[in-house]
Amino acid sequence: MKLLRYGPAGGERPGVLDADGGIRCLAAIVDDINPSLLAGGFSALSNIDISALPRVDPSVRLAEPVALVGKFICIGLNYRDHAAESGMPIPAEPIIFMKATSAIIGPNDDVILPLGSAKSDWEVELGVIIGREARYVSVDGALDHVAGLCVVNDLSEREFQLERGGQWDKGKGCDTFGPFGPYLVTLDEVGDIDNLGLWLDVNGERMQTGNTAQLIFDVPFIVSYVSQFMSLRPGDIISTGTPPGVGMGKKPQRWLAEGDVITLGIDRLGEQRQTVRRYAD
Repeated sequence: MKLLRYGPAGGERPGVLDADGGIRCLAAIVDDINPSLLAGGFSALSNIDISALPRVDPSVRLAEPVALVGKFICIGLNYRDHAAESGMPIPAEPIIFMKATSAIIGPNDDVILPLGSAKSDWEVELGVIIGREARYVSVDGALDHVAGLCVVNDLSEREFQLERGGQWDKGKGCDTFGPFGPYLVTLDEVGDIDNLGLWLDVNGERMQTGNTAQLIFDVPFIVSYVSQFMSLRPGDIISTGTPPGVGMGKKPQRWLAEGDVITLGIDRLGEQRQTVRRYAD
């Protein structure tokens, strides 16, 4: 299934894509796409006839596909080429940092540059959405705890991240810096998670091209690894790192500016589109 949420901020409703890519309403069946639904393994959605559900206007706003996210965990420098362009060594173990859940927005909502931003950057990433609680899980059993995958744009303010006294979280958790979606795609629809193409454009110019085959630490390893340090709960997100082509790695470096349009996507997981705006009171 490709699950989603739609509607105005604060009034989102649950939905699902039909075989033709149309949006169907799930509100008569479930309250929301939330941790409770994920923890139940989508049992409430078993044996439904998607084609019989009410159609939704395709122009509707798409929201983040999971409500009430508890933790937004990110993995840094997880593509060899990205580590090289960042001038940093390939990590011996995954680098973990957190993104504030207040950064979360819908996949096509505006990105707002934080006050004082000079070096805001883009990062297309594969997101992993936890379905079952995971604590000290093995690599072999890790995918049993995954509800699905999604597209993430791990936006970053590099000056805040790297030049303001340490801790990456400063440049990662800014409001609107966590678009994810448009869909939660269940693993049976994804296919080979080790061969997913990723891409990102700014104003129509290709900036990033990558493939999950180039991950230093793959999805099962990451889920297992993170679960050794903290419990993972239904609705938590792990963003698995970005391929090369970020603005910080360009020569000369390139940063986001008001009016820029970011488009990005991952094979079989959908696409995002954000317009960049300046912060205004």
